Amino acid sequence: MVQPCVTVAKRSPGREKHREKHMASKAEKIVAGLGGIDNIEEVEGCITRLRTEVKDPDLVDDAALKAAGAHGVVKMGTAIQVVIGTDADPIAADIEDMM
Repeated sequence: MVQPCVTVAKRSPGREKHREKHMASKAEKIVAGLGGIDNIEEVEGCITRLRTEVKDPDLVDDAALKAAGAHGVVKMGTAIQVVIGTDADPIAADIEDMM
């Protein structure tokens, strides 16, 4: 008779903290790419994008945002969308905590 096999998925100890630290670091890099915390007027996570409103769009550095992990940057005047994937909401929350 064959015994059923039961598997349990457990996270490795410390893995969640590593993810949180990685998110904070990514948020800091994105803030720098948006021209610094003082340049950001508003930020909102939206599925795969950060929707932001900045004071001076000339301070936004597309290359720095892409180096921080952005897949793309869409600029419409002072409205900046940073395409970053499914981490958008937690990163938006981290940026809001910095503001």
